[in-house]
This record gives sequence, C-alpha cells and structure tokens, in this order.
Amino acid sequence: MAKQRISLQKVFKEIIWPRRKYLLIGLILIIINRLSGLVLPGASKYLMDDVIVNEDYEQLKLLVAVVISSIFMQALSSFMLTKVLSIEAQRLISELRAKVQKHIISLPVSFFDNTKSGELVSRIMSDVEGVRNLVGTGLVQLIGGTITAVISTILLVKISLSMTLFVLVPVSIFGIVSMKAFKSIRPIFRKRGQIKAEVTGRLTESLNGVRVIKGFNAEQEENRIFEDGVQKLFNNIKKSMTATAIMTSSSAFLLGLASTGIMGIGGYKIMQGELTVGDFLSFTLYLGFMVAPIVQMSNIGSQLTEAFAGLDRTEEIMNQAGEQDDPLRTEIVPQNIKGDIKFENVSFEYEEDKEVLHNISFEAKAGSITALVGSSGSGKTTIASLAASFLNPSKGQIYLDHQDLRTVHLSSFRQHLGVVLQDDFLFEGSIKENILFSNPTATDIELENAIKNAYVDEFTNRFDEGIHTIIGERGVKLSGGQRQRIAIARAIIADPQIIILDEATSSLDTESEALIQESLSKLMKGRTTIVIAHRLSTIQQADQILVMDKGEIIETGTHDVLLEKKGRYYKLYKYQARI
Repeated sequence: MAKQRISLQKVFKEIIWPRRKYLLIGLILIIINRLSGLVLPGASKYLMDDVIVNEDYEQLKLLVAVVISSIFMQALSSFMLTKVLSIEAQRLISELRAKVQKHIISLPVSFFDNTKSGELVSRIMSDVEGVRNLVGTGLVQLIGGTITAVISTILLVKISLSMTLFVLVPVSIFGIVSMKAFKSIRPIFRKRGQIKAEVTGRLTESLNGVRVIKGFNAEQEENRIFEDGVQKLFNNIKKSMTATAIMTSSSAFLLGLASTGIMGIGGYKIMQGELTVGDFLSFTLYLGFMVAPIVQMSNIGSQLTEAFAGLDRTEEIMNQAGEQDDPLRTEIVPQNIKGDIKFENVSFEYEEDKEVLHNISFEAKAGSITALVGSSGSGKTTIASLAASFLNPSKGQIYLDHQDLRTVHLSSFRQHLGVVLQDDFLFEGSIKENILFSNPTATDIELENAIKNAYVDEFTNRFDEGIHTIIGERGVKLSGGQRQRIAIARAIIADPQIIILDEATSSLDTESEALIQESLSKLMKGRTTIVIAHRLSTIQQADQILVMDKGEIIETGTHDVLLEKKGRYYKLYKYQARI
C-alpha cells in the first residue's frame, strides 16, 4: 500500500473550512478567555504602584471587582469553548468513522483477502481519533496562544525593551528545537498507527480462533506473538516520548534561564530606579502569559502531529479504489434479469503470472443448475467468486444476459444474487435477525416460509426463545448443520434470481442433508444455480456438471452422460460410492 501524506490544503478544505462557524465561535471565546487573563497582571501593577501607595480603598474595591469579573469571564469562556468545540470534534470523528467504514465496505473482496480485519477496525476506530485536535480545542488554543503571546510581548516591550529582548533569545531557540522535534515525530506516529493495527489484527484473529489455539495447546506461542507486538508498540511510544521529553526539558531549561536573567536584570533596574516594583511584578506575570502558550504549543503541536499522522493513514485507505470505481464499470442497471450466465475464455490469476484458471468457457442457462466438481484447488470456488463478481477476470469475459458483467452496476446485480458459502458467516444476534439480514423488509409470511423450507423450525422449536434465540458471535452456540440451515433460509428469503451454493450441505449429517436437499430443490427451481459440491450424490439432477482439474474444465455433461464416459467423474463417483 503506497504511503500518502495528507496536505494542509486538503485538511483546511475538507475538515477545517466546513466547520469555520464553530471555529470562529471558538476563536472569539479563546480571545475573550486570554484577554480576561491579561487583566490580573495589569491590575497587579496598578495595585502596587498606585492603590497601595495612595491607600485608596475605593480603588482597591473596584480593582478586586474587576479582577473577579475577569476570572469569571475566563471560567465561562473556557466552559463554552470546551462545550462547543469538543462536541463538534466528536461529531467529526463520528462522521469520519462512518465515511471510512463506508469506503472500506465498498472495496473489492481481494482487498479483504489481503488485509486483517483487526487492522481495518483500527483504521476505522483509532486513526481518525486525532482530528479532535484539529476541530476541538487544540487548534483554537494554538491560535489563541499565539495571540496571547503576541499581545503579552507588546506589553512586555512597553515595560522594558531590553528585558524583553533578553527573554526572546531562549524562546527562539526553543521554537527551533520544537520545529525539528515535530518533523521527526510525525513518521513515528504514522508507524505507531501501523503497529497498533497489526497488534489489533492479530488479537482479533486469536480471539476468533481461540478453539484452535486451545486445541493445539498453543496459548504460549500466541502469548509470545502478542507480547512481541506490544513490545514494538512500546518501543515506538518510547521514541515519541523521547522527542517530547527533549522539548519539555529544553523549554524548562531555557525558560528557567530566562526567568533567572529577568530576576537579575529586573532587580538591578529597580535598584537603579529605572523600574518600579509594580512594573517588575507586571512584567513577571506578563512573561508567564507569553511563555505559557509557547510551552502549551509544544503539547498541542504533538497532538496536531498525531492528528496528521492518523489522517495520513486514513488517506491511504480512502485512496483505495472501490469495486464500483473500476474504470470498466458503468452505471448500466440490469432490468428484468433472466439469469443467463456465460463464461467466455476466462482466465484468472491471484498473483501476476500465476494463473489459477485457464480459458474457462461454459454457459449456465437461465433457470438451470450447473454443478462444479473436482479436487481441492482445482478452481471451483474461483469460478463461483467470478460469477458473483467478487473477482474480475484477468482475461476473457463473463456475460449476464448477454451484457458484460464487468460493466454492470454491482449493487443492482447483487440484488438478484443469493450466496450460501461453505463456512457461511452468521452475525451476533438472534436467528430471526440473521435470516432477515438479506431482506429486512420481508413479511412475517415470507419469514415463516423461509424457516419452513430450510427446516430451521426443526431445531428452533426445541429452543425456549425459538427464532429469537441469541446465537453468539459467528453462531458459536449452534451446530454446523444448524448454522447452514439458517444460511439457506437467509438465501431463500432474499428471493434471488441467481444462486451460488459453495458446499452448501458440507456441514450436515445424513438426516439434515436429506431435509436440506429437498429445501434446496425448492430454492433452485426456476433460478440459475451454480453449485460446488464434493458429495456427488447431491448434484445428480444438475443440468450440467463441469469437472475441474488444475484450473481447467476437463469434462462436461449430465450425471448419466459423465458416468457413461467413464472418465474422471466416473472415478470420483465410484470412489465415493464405495465410501
């Protein structure tokens, strides 16, 4: 995956500018907040040089009232600032998560075959988190801090130019150190996102495969792999903390030197009569208002750098072309699909120059049943994936009702497609929710028919909660046969015109298989069906059987015709019959 760096211009255009109203409100609030904070240093000078000297009690009362008012304004503006911008930042994070998830779901199946699900979860949930520092208080505080520093510098110059110039030297050095540190931190944050995604991916895999881990007594090895990942993450964090520590310690050292110098210079000027005690106190307080935002900027700078690093990784994923973004894919929406599917000289390769299918040609007439048989790795599942448009041919064409399938609008095509896979996926939730997944608007009668036709009621009637029974993640509370019947019911209720069955009865016992074969016969009637099966007894009624070997069709015909040929199919059938 090529590395992408998101530009400031794009961030401004797509993230900051659309939220300019909230940021403007935040900027006004931060200015009010910072100006309110500047009241105390000015009041301190007036207190020392005028009010106390003249013993003016009325002015003292007024001064205290003004300072209390300014403190109240600081507190109020700080509250409003957090409320307005933090909420907007969280809204942005929600929108970005939804946008990234929507795009990832639109990516081709081949992308998911090569990417860990846990890594994608990290991309969606973690990488966008940093934008809160762009729209939240971070960016506004950076701007507000800059304004405060500029105003404070002007006020410091008015009190003493020489003392101000003395302070600006270490502050400038700190600025240079910070800029260099930020430049080195961004790639560290990018790498951190990558490591977190890898660790999350492995953790997700290990939790999903906990039965395999325990079954092979592999807990210790899995623990080692996870600990190695966590250690890599720690080492990355250590690097960024070192850079941050350099900034923090350099700021403490340089600003400490400045403060010490001011103490000496200020004391000398007071003794020389060039500076009043009030001026010195005011200068010290204003200095704090100038320095504090600069120190704060180092923290905010780290946060903004982390935000950009996360957006870099988000940009990588958003630049991946979706299925519908294929340049050959048009907006052709198939109308009244009959279901004729034709493969014409189709070849396919998962890796360059390593073909797994070679010049495959066959036609599955509308309403017919085409069965694919052959040993593992012969190309059966690849053909099914091509028919479902999960994959695109490397060479040749696949036609749907005489229209090149690669030019057809995917969503419109898949409305008419039903799929039952060998290891079909069930979602966390109830049996009813899983069946309705393919057709949420189905009526109660349609649901009842699907349940009966797939013989789901044969086992749900034994459950206290019936079809409302929660099945656990991936349906772990059900047997393989029960899960398969739910998957078939899900396909039935979708009422598709084209059906792909990949080992649809592989998980069933003999009794369940007999029930399912009857329901599948009802499902396949009048629909174009492509069946992948190892059990040859289940496909004897197919209109055509394609015998696959090493990515090629070596025999074609009906069950009886192929038996008469006494070729590969005949040998497979006799072998299974003996078993």
